[in-house]
Amino acid sequence: MRPDGWHLTEDLDDFLTRAGDFLRSRPALHNTPLTAIERLRTRGADGHGAEATVFGTLEAVGDVRAIFYRPPSHRLTLTALSPEQADTLAAHLAGLGYLLTGVLADRDTATAFAGAWQRHTGAAPVPSWRARLHRLGTLTPPEPRPAGRGRVVGGEGRAQLIRFCREFAADVGEVPAVDARTWAGSRFADRHFTFWETPDGTPVSMAALTSMLAGMVRVDPVYTPARLRGRGYAGALTAEVSRAALAEGATDIVLFADPANPISNALYQRIGYVPVTDFAAYDFSRHAPEAG
Repeated sequence: MRPDGWHLTEDLDDFLTRAGDFLRSRPALHNTPLTAIERLRTRGADGHGAEATVFGTLEAVGDVRAIFYRPPSHRLTLTALSPEQADTLAAHLAGLGYLLTGVLADRDTATAFAGAWQRHTGAAPVPSWRARLHRLGTLTPPEPRPAGRGRVVGGEGRAQLIRFCREFAADVGEVPAVDARTWAGSRFADRHFTFWETPDGTPVSMAALTSMLAGMVRVDPVYTPARLRGRGYAGALTAEVSRAALAEGATDIVLFADPANPISNALYQRIGYVPVTDFAAYDFSRHAPEAG
């Protein structure tokens, strides 16, 4: 173990042996690392290129207190750290010469680490994303319910699904855009999608669930084309997939919403989602040199 308590490895099995119980201990707060690391496990930790993902655990008296992972994109994802722990980690990674393009964590941790990284490397942090984590309390389906029904997407809906995901990615500024050629390697490929269809069978909205991990399921994404918004489709569909997750035995059903969008926040809260905490990401304007 490192003198500062951080253990670094490129061995995913070693990391999961050390950190698995910690990640499962707070599945709602740890929803992003749980799903991302499961994707690395099933697709291969080096699935994005030759460079290995680096994993870290903060350990004290045999217990894991926090984790990070840095995939080939070089964007660091962290669980909650104190400002002092964030500074120690930033100094440690900078001292090893690690390249970072940004950081994602709960808002306080991300802000503390971004400031520490700037102090230790000179890389200026630029806010790039913010979202509010919600967890389902008591599900309350919206009334009145729009005409139509939810339908689980099968192979026959793949073309429409890809179009909706491409439109969603464009709406939120995700790159690269997804298409039929890149679908299998996209973040959408391992989701379980449902359409809201009008009575004539026309898909007008989509929502997806991640696979259940430690009793946790995340609703992500939810999308209705702009021309069809304001008709209750997203609320009805979010309630529909949330009900399905409860029926499958999920104990923590979560979703992220843009805190700057009062409409979506109010919608999710009306159907039973309760705000938990805010998350944030920063991009770094320049980077420390790579080790070696």
